[in-house]
Amino acid sequence: MTVEAGITGATQAPSAPDRRPLAVLLAANVVSVTGNSFTIVGVPWFVLETTGSPARAGIVAFAATVPVVVAALLGGPLIDRLGQRLSSVVSDAVCAVAIGAIPLLHLTIGLAFWELLVLVAVSGLFHAPGETAREVLTPALAERAGMTLPRAMSAYESASRGARMLGAPLAGLLIAAVGPADVLLLDAATFAVSALLIGACARVPGPERPMAGRPTLRGYRAELREGFAYLRHARLLFAVVVMVMVTNALDQAWFAVLLPVHAREHLGGSVPVGVVAGAFAGAALAGSLVFGLVGHRLPQRALFIGAFIVCGFPRTAVAAFFPGLSPLVVTSVVCGLAAGVLNPIVGTVLIRQIPERLRNRVFGAVTSGVLVAVPMGGLLSGYVVQFGGLRAGLLAVSALYLVTTLSPLVLPAFRRWDDTPADNGA
Repeated sequence: MTVEAGITGATQAPSAPDRRPLAVLLAANVVSVTGNSFTIVGVPWFVLETTGSPARAGIVAFAATVPVVVAALLGGPLIDRLGQRLSSVVSDAVCAVAIGAIPLLHLTIGLAFWELLVLVAVSGLFHAPGETAREVLTPALAERAGMTLPRAMSAYESASRGARMLGAPLAGLLIAAVGPADVLLLDAATFAVSALLIGACARVPGPERPMAGRPTLRGYRAELREGFAYLRHARLLFAVVVMVMVTNALDQAWFAVLLPVHAREHLGGSVPVGVVAGAFAGAALAGSLVFGLVGHRLPQRALFIGAFIVCGFPRTAVAAFFPGLSPLVVTSVVCGLAAGVLNPIVGTVLIRQIPERLRNRVFGAVTSGVLVAVPMGGLLSGYVVQFGGLRAGLLAVSALYLVTTLSPLVLPAFRRWDDTPADNGA
């Protein structure tokens, strides 16, 4: 049990359980994740409303997501050296300034397009490390609260999923009510509140001890090479990463460009964007809960392939041929249920395929691998819609998604689903 620092006397008694810091951490993460949902919905709508250009919306999505890939590669060592609490505070503070500057400049002296690109890039670079830092901080605060780690992590994940599920519909409603500029101001405020909560209240007992020293370039490069080398030679793992890399890019095309343009042209405004995104997120949460109850009893390879086929291409296909909101919401619920099944399956594959001594390095390679094509999804879809039309973009994404998700039926790597590497656990 951790003891409180600063107690005088011959002996120090263990501190009593205190759940307030953990509760504050969960609340701060909900506020921050909700703000990020506002960013995801609000920024594309702001670009479409101020420029009317799907191509520019795609460029902004590209600028916002490239830094996320960089952060996935470089953020871990920086969090180690700053400490989790300070990393979270700095992350949210920077995001508050960057997002808040967008509407402030637009409403006052004017906002150049290149300035918008810089601001969304800064926000993208800092948000993900902050969320990672809060997740890593959870075990220490769970110990202080006298709560088991599985229960604390379950609370953390449930709160995060709930914030994503509610944040998108709320963003759509607020954009319709007050406009995207004011929503981005509110977005900045959520990041500021999160920074204040973590900085003031989410303290662990005793001084936080960031890792001493600084990483050498040679050592860092060696660790990166080792992680990527293992990923390249683990055939099943590599195939899964490539598949998710492609589908993540197509998901970005849908959420960053195709869905906002479709809502603007055919669904009557911003509210349907939030409704569709919220329906998908809520169903994904339900899908993950159902998988936890019964999914482990089913054949994992068949469930993985079936869920992947269902979770992606139907959304864009329905949007292309049935422009109403109701068919799209129903389809999004079905797709979300299937998507909720995938993360537990993929996580199990990662743990089973990667030796424990290499997990940190390989997980970093996997994270950057599945994200590396995301920026191109938004960029290319913007130009396809700009010059080929919305239906062309929707059908192109549908076709690519279907081909990608059918690939496990023919690729040899997926036939090795139940094989375990000989050095696992070495």
